[in-house]
Amino acid sequence: MAEAKILRIYLDDVMLDMALRGVFGFVARVTKAFEEAGFRVELRRNGFEERLKSGARRGYSLFLMDDPFHPKSLTMRKAYYFPFWRIEATAKRWEFEVARKSFDPAEIDPVTAENWVHNWRRWIFKRGPEAAEKTGLIYVALQGKLAEHRSFQSMSPMEMIAAVRDRAGDRRILLGLHPGEDYPDRDRAALDRIAAEDSRVTIRTGGMEEALRVCDEVVTQNSAAALSGFFFGKPAILFGDCDFHHQMPRVGALGVDEAWRRLEGPPPAFDQYLFWFIQLNAIKADEDGIAEERIRATCRRHGWEI
Repeated sequence: MAEAKILRIYLDDVMLDMALRGVFGFVARVTKAFEEAGFRVELRRNGFEERLKSGARRGYSLFLMDDPFHPKSLTMRKAYYFPFWRIEATAKRWEFEVARKSFDPAEIDPVTAENWVHNWRRWIFKRGPEAAEKTGLIYVALQGKLAEHRSFQSMSPMEMIAAVRDRAGDRRILLGLHPGEDYPDRDRAALDRIAAEDSRVTIRTGGMEEALRVCDEVVTQNSAAALSGFFFGKPAILFGDCDFHHQMPRVGALGVDEAWRRLEGPPPAFDQYLFWFIQLNAIKADEDGIAEERIRATCRRHGWEI
């Protein structure tokens, strides 16, 4: 039996209000794409119980970043920079479609990529990348749960910091705390002890763009700071799994020593990779007509009848 032509989009209160006022651009594109295919689209307030009920309802469900736990559900997530988005069958970034693809810089025209990056670099970061320099600084972009070794990580963030200190030589180390994280006192105390005993180490909350401007390289589990660093011409090493791993050595696959050796080797194809990863492998929500067809095509690839 064909699935009912209903799409329900589940959003938190802020995003639901934006969507209802018509200022959530990607939801507007998804709505238009499905209505053009004869669907009824409903915007619903998100919540655990509502998501559970969605599995028993006729039609399809689209969640914002939440796990699509039943066969008729998918999730949508910003592809790091507006207006680019993804629709996926999992909420785990390291299992996204693009994460499983192979990247070959030889297949990307360097002039096209350079022009694209030049325009988007200025749009996203203003003139910061134009003043980028290397000042002997290693930028360690931290996220949350610093003492915990999670399944997608090769080691805990605290162990990652220790690995950096062992290999940094006389370079300075900036531990960048995420401004959106609420760090427990024990984690802050542990970082303070590290800074007190190692004169190379400083701690800062936020300030990512300035750190990217002046650092030599980026170290992280899977923070988007590593991808943003490519706009500044800064290489990165990953201690965890993610979707933008293709041009970054991964400790989980190579071990710390080999990944570190590659980090400090020839630079990656910054421009070609950014163009491939963002422009060619995400849905650009402000492309009238094109975005709607890419939304429908993506949902079809995931088995939806549309």
